[in-house]
Amino acid sequence: MESSKSAILADKGLRQVFTSNGELLQVGDICYNKKLAETLRKISIYGTKPFYNGSIGLNLVRDIQRAGGIMTLDDLKRYEVKMREPISANILGLKVLSMPPPSSGGVSMVLALNILTQYAVPSGLLGSLGIHRLIESLKHAFAVRMNLGDPEFVDVSKFVTDMISLEFAKKLKSTIYDNMTFGPNHYGGRWRWSQVHDHGTSHISIADSDQNAVSMTTTVNAYFGSKILSPSTGIVLNNEMDDFSMPINSSGNTPPPAPPNFIRPGKKPLSSMTPTIVLKDEKLKGVVGASGGSNIIAATTEVFLNHFARGMDPLSSVMAPRIYHQLIPNVVMYENWTTVTGDHFEVSSSIRSDLQKKGHTLRGLAGGAISQFIVHKLEGRKGKGSSGELVAVSDPRKGGIPAGF
Repeated sequence: MESSKSAILADKGLRQVFTSNGELLQVGDICYNKKLAETLRKISIYGTKPFYNGSIGLNLVRDIQRAGGIMTLDDLKRYEVKMREPISANILGLKVLSMPPPSSGGVSMVLALNILTQYAVPSGLLGSLGIHRLIESLKHAFAVRMNLGDPEFVDVSKFVTDMISLEFAKKLKSTIYDNMTFGPNHYGGRWRWSQVHDHGTSHISIADSDQNAVSMTTTVNAYFGSKILSPSTGIVLNNEMDDFSMPINSSGNTPPPAPPNFIRPGKKPLSSMTPTIVLKDEKLKGVVGASGGSNIIAATTEVFLNHFARGMDPLSSVMAPRIYHQLIPNVVMYENWTTVTGDHFEVSSSIRSDLQKKGHTLRGLAGGAISQFIVHKLEGRKGKGSSGELVAVSDPRKGGIPAGF
């Protein structure tokens, strides 16, 4: 709120919800969004019709047009929710289900994991060497991901098939050297387009005693989205157009934007969302995902590796300090920050030194992705009808705590 203060004060809708007497609400103040409550109540009673073709939609469109936007009620009427099969991969004897394009997260995570599991597990994934191999795998994944886009507009089937293929992962693994790193043009031969740096996400992982599970990532793509809240509906308008690649001229060392992710009417932009459900013998084993924009892919990959490959307990898997790499810029971002809970996260100096000796450029990051992780434990449970034990970890980096009912 403090970082967005000027935008909040400038917008009527945001002012109504987040200020009092011309000042931002403070810690301990109660925040009311009564218009949003009315909107949600109507939808809960009457379904989606009032939103797409009724009073809520009319009011929303009117507010958007008053703010200078071009959305029409016809745009809402034409909108369709797309139901797609999740991507599925077998990793370490586990069935990993994750989000397909236009998210790049699921296939990127699977590609990185398939490369890494070619090494001796877990010994090949420990210490500075394991982190180096993780970085190299992430660089390969980010090199390929910019070929992806909305499958309604771009044929991404070949790239998706490659990214979840063990044979493709083996080819990329053969290009990884344990004693050195490389510039972007070394990785997969598909680095030529610039990366999309999305952000502004939120994630929740849910599981119940019947092994029903939900892994859900949502986003408005920035603090308070587009910095506009519809006064008559209480809805925050997102800034999702920013996740498209913009067709502009590039020069110097900046790669050009990725055509598969160019803006088109009705098209959904590429994202890094990586909501994931893990099964063992078709039974629930884990639920994981993260918020944190383009850092989501690395964070979800690392939490998965920590628990399912390195054998760490769920809490330690989330608490372990993380590294992030997005290929461009060719910099390893490592956690070095003290969070709102007072916990300090920092990759050790010895690991940083070893990575620098291999040629990595490092930069401390006062922030990072926020992971939510649930593990379903069945080991040691006996007796008919035993449902096992659910262990939930809400990443303390953002002050969260798990909830159980």
